[in-house]
Parts: sequence; structure tokens; C-alpha cells
Amino acid sequence: MSSNIRVPQQERSIEKKNKIIQAGYELFSEVGYYGTNTVEIAKRAGVSTGIVYGYFEDKRDILICVLEIYIDKVYKPLAQIMERTSRPVDVRKLALAMIDKTIELHEQNAKLHNTLHSLATTDEAVNAQFISLENKITEQASKQLVKLGINPENITEKVHLAMNIVQSYAHETVFDSHNYIDYAKMKELVCNILVELLK
Repeated sequence: MSSNIRVPQQERSIEKKNKIIQAGYELFSEVGYYGTNTVEIAKRAGVSTGIVYGYFEDKRDILICVLEIYIDKVYKPLAQIMERTSRPVDVRKLALAMIDKTIELHEQNAKLHNTLHSLATTDEAVNAQFISLENKITEQASKQLVKLGINPENITEKVHLAMNIVQSYAHETVFDSHNYIDYAKMKELVCNILVELLK
């Protein structure tokens, strides 16, 4: 970020900046990143374009802030499931809870998810944020499982693989919806794989 971009200190200024970020979040969700410009973001936020440029260098700066909010929205609910799990662990029940929550999060954030993931292929900062999210989920879930007495050999690798399988299933159900797939059966298969991985 350029050195002439100010960091808000007063509550009113922080509120304006947050309104701009929220407006970006809504517009990127509705019409995508390339379908949005700073004039529309300013209008949605109820501020002038000049104020937007007082806090952000360009719409990509806003995108990075939006991405941070998106990642928080995705990470926290999954982390809470792990934190609320206690011994003795019903691995099948835990797996189903993670699968259902991942699908729910994809449904709630479908348009923004597609926008951000399409940018990850060309924008290093966006891709780095997603890699960081994967790392965080893998590390935290692995640690929590060990605390709960689930510690198979190569747990980190198995948790990472499990996470990718769940993500793939969520993408399949939310975005692809092939008419020849029995999604209830596929969900059962995914759950069985996760239970086997964590034995």
C-alpha cells in the first residue's frame, strides 16, 4: 500500500473505511471483481470517490480487505466445531458436521467464493491468503484432534487430505450438480473416507 494512504484513527473514520469494505464485499459478491469499480463502491458506501482513495490505493486494496473478512467467515465456524468437540469423539458425527458446515458456507458465499478463487490463479496475494487459510485449518484441526486422542500416523497429511476431499465434495454439490451423481451416496462415501483416514 502507498505511504500516502491514511490509516483511520478516529471512530468516524474507521466506520467510513469499514463501510467501503462492506460495500466492496457486497458488490464483489453481486457482480464480481471485474464488474465493480470504485465509483460504484463509493456510491454503495455513501461516500465520495475521493474518500475511497483516501483509504485505499485502488479496488484491489479493497479486495484484500474483503478477502480477510471472507476467510474469517469461512474459518471461524469450522474452528468452532472442532473446539466444541469433546471426548469420546464420534468421528463419523464430527465428519458429518464438518461436511455440512462446509457446504453451508459455500452456499452462503457462493458468488464471492467464485470471484475470489478465480482471482487466486492470477493474483499472488489472493492465492497466498488461500494457502494461509488451508495451513491454518490443517494445523489447528490436527492439534485439536491430537488433544482429543485422535492421533493416527501422518495426521497432518491426513487432515489436509480430508480437508481437500470435503472441499471437493462441497464444490461438487454447490457449483457442479451433475444429474448422474447420487449426492447422498457421495456424502456417505466422503464420510467413510474421513473415518478411515482418522483411524
